[in-house]
Amino acid sequence: MPDEDQEPEQDREQDQEQQQTMGEADRRRRRAQFLRELNEAKALRERVQPRRARAARMRQQMRMRTFRW
Repeated sequence: MPDEDQEPEQDREQDQEQQQTMGEADRRRRRAQFLRELNEAKALRERVQPRRARAARMRQQMRMRTFRW
């Protein structure tokens, strides 16, 4: 009889673990999609406003030069 009680508990633990891994995979997929769209938006912005984009790149380079590790 005690074995019957343990089986549903083990099933629940396996289900939770599976849901967690599915959640991680879903989170990674959504993050990758977000980063692709972000890079696409940045590229579009550079094509549409090249002067502002160049100034932004220069500011970023200056920030990186003055950043202390």
